[in-house]
Order: sequence, then C-alpha cells, then structure tokens
Amino acid sequence: MLTDADRAQGATSPNTPTLGDVLLAVEELWPASLAEPWDEVGPVVGRPECPVTRIMFAVDPTLEVIADAISRGTQLLITHHPLLLKPVNSVAATGFKGEAVHLLIESGCALVTAHTNADSALGGVSDVIADALGVIDTTPLVPSKDGLPEEGIGRVGMLPEPMKLGDFAARVFETMPSVAGGVRVAGDAAGIVQKIAVCGGAGDSLFDAVRDSEADVYVTADLRHHPASEAREASLNGKPYLIDVSHFASEWLWLPAAAKALANVLDEMGHEVEIEVSTVNSDPWDFILTP
Repeated sequence: MLTDADRAQGATSPNTPTLGDVLLAVEELWPASLAEPWDEVGPVVGRPECPVTRIMFAVDPTLEVIADAISRGTQLLITHHPLLLKPVNSVAATGFKGEAVHLLIESGCALVTAHTNADSALGGVSDVIADALGVIDTTPLVPSKDGLPEEGIGRVGMLPEPMKLGDFAARVFETMPSVAGGVRVAGDAAGIVQKIAVCGGAGDSLFDAVRDSEADVYVTADLRHHPASEAREASLNGKPYLIDVSHFASEWLWLPAAAKALANVLDEMGHEVEIEVSTVNSDPWDFILTP
C-alpha cells in the first residue's frame, strides 16, 4: 500500500493502473454507447499511459472541485457533468473553462466525464435514487436503444406499501444531501402514492413517459414553471404529483455507488487504487428565502 508521501513523490506499485486501464473499467460500467446523441462523455484531458493511484468522483468540474482534487494528490477526476459540453475555440486560461484545463494538465490530473451514459446504465443515477427511496421492481422510463432492457433514462417502480405524499416527500428530503433549495412538492400532502417515477438531474422532458407509466409521483430536478404548470394541468385526478429536488443533490447520490462499483471492477482487474468522493458542494445556490 502506498503512503501519501509515496504518492507525492510519484511512486507507484506493480498493481497501479494506467489511465487507459481505468478507462476500460469506466467503459465496462458506463458504456459510451448509452450516452444521448447531444452529450459529450469520456476522457477530457490526460495521457492513457500515465499511472493513476488516486481517483476522485464529483458532480461538477468546477474550479473549486478541481483545486480540491489536486490538493489531495488526485491523478484522475471523474465528474458526472461535462466540462466541455459545447464546442469551444480556445482553452486560454483567461476563462474559467480554460483555467480548469490548465490546472488539470499542469497538475497531472486527468478528467473523465460519465454523464448520460451513467444516467442510463444499470446501477446508474436513477437506479441509485430509486434504491435510496425504497422503490423496487424498477424499469426505465425511456428504454435505451443500444443497451440492456434494464437500461435507459429515468426509472419507474413501486414502493412496497402505499404512503402519503407528504410522508414520501419527507423521505426524499431526508435522503438528499442538504442544499439551499430544499425540496418542492406539487400535490395533495394527504394523497396516496405507491408507483414512483424518478429521474436524476433535469427531467422535465420526460413528462409524457411519466404519464404513460401512470406513476403517482415524479421525483426529478430543475422543474421550470411552464413545464411544471402544464404537467399539473394535464394531470389525472391530480397525478402525477411532482417533487422537485436539487440537480446537484439528485446526482450526488450516485457518487458513492459509482466509486464502489469502479473500485470493484479495478480490483477484479488486479489493480490497486484509492477512490474517494468529493466533499465539495457544487450546488450553485447558497441560501433561500421563504414566506
């Protein structure tokens, strides 16, 4: 086992994987073929032949997250959200994205993105949310065209027993990481729910699939006024009820599970590496005022 002093000096063991080795494990867990057509996943910076002794998972590749990862001796940062989702013409350090690229390269820290491929994959973001909320017998809201029958965007399943919407919303609140935005709910607090639809991150594009699933309540993030209002207008007897959570919080839940899954695959490959989850809260909101 390498010590922190060993890592600071660039020491490796015979079982230390290269970035290329880790990328094989990432592809096994979260195949790039599962990514949505508009998405950008996979390696962003890093040399495949470079050794990796420490990996960190985070939701966002913000400058604070990157600086924290580098300070901990991380050689690979795996984030859910892409740094370069849209094309750029420059990565000069005069902008925050360019500064991020420079910090990573100059510090010898690779960056890899697992975004909608990690949403769709078995054991991905929505699976983790469903498990955390006690939802069982799940199927995809929108099945993947190129994956297993169990893979796709969002999940819908059942609670073992019916419960009141207010009680289920409290469970959601207690399950999610604490952030400024809290949890917003649309529906009768005394209404009974059992069939649950979930989607990590922004899920207002899935309302048709949620209605088709006949879910009692839909848990997702970033619900905008008009889509949410129209979903309520189109509801049948008030359902599906809506529970709106933090985008960051919904996807953070996946990080510990992803870290464990990657550790298991690398261990099966005979590699020795330390994996941790970032403790930096990259939710963009700091506080909220309520009536």
